[in-house]
Amino acid sequence: MPAFRLRGKVIAGFAAFKNHLSYLPHSGSVLPELRDEVAVYEMTPGSLHFPVDSPLPQALVKKLIDVRISQAFPD
Repeated sequence: MPAFRLRGKVIAGFAAFKNHLSYLPHSGSVLPELRDEVAVYEMTPGSLHFPVDSPLPQALVKKLIDVRISQAFPD
């Protein structure tokens, strides 16, 4: 599963499966922080599942990554 690092810290992972695409924030607090925006998607405690037959919601993916970056690199 590919994972993306920024300044040595894992920021996001993405994976494709037969029935869903997964975003893995590598943080237990990203999904709860955006609970209202992600409520329409299936989740596990460590991943968010997108349908395979629809484009990824770009604005939501950007928010997810922005939240994770702000957690990894607080001001």
